[in-house]
Amino acid sequence: MITVRKYVEKDIPTMTKVWNEIVREGNAFPQNKEFDEKEAQAFFNEQTYCAVAEVSEQIVGLYILHPNNVGHCGHISNASFAVSKDYRGEGIGELLVSHCLYIAPKFGFKILQFNAVLSTNISAIRLYEKVGFKRIGEVKNGYAFADGSFGDIVLFYKNLDEGSSACKNCQHDCKGCKENK
Repeated sequence: MITVRKYVEKDIPTMTKVWNEIVREGNAFPQNKEFDEKEAQAFFNEQTYCAVAEVSEQIVGLYILHPNNVGHCGHISNASFAVSKDYRGEGIGELLVSHCLYIAPKFGFKILQFNAVLSTNISAIRLYEKVGFKRIGEVKNGYAFADGSFGDIVLFYKNLDEGSSACKNCQHDCKGCKENK
């Protein structure tokens, strides 16, 4: 069984490993430098919300949620999702996204926007479209690969008032999740 819950400090070492795995792959996150544990702890602590996905009490994925901007645009959120390579294709990403859609409005966010989804990240694009995200547009050559080549990025958004009142983690209003225990 997969569970999604708010992270706690003891999760930082494993979260760092999962995050750095995505950074090393160099085909999803805009970051190009891996974190050490101290940097990761500061990074995760400064987010509005972070959650981890667990399988048999092992962290296999995570997400971060934070404002996309400030002031008049502070109601727009942004999130990043990471699933360990060995656990991709098992629905963990969808659970993380669903949980994020459930949690984001609790922090006053009205919109969730993704600024840089690599156009070749087909599984992420299919997932975002499946759960109701709309394409805003595409930025040609918006992603610089380590080898000097470039890829296109797609921007997405979802109005959270259209969002999910039910978290797929437990199939109802998240009352059964570890999140609310």
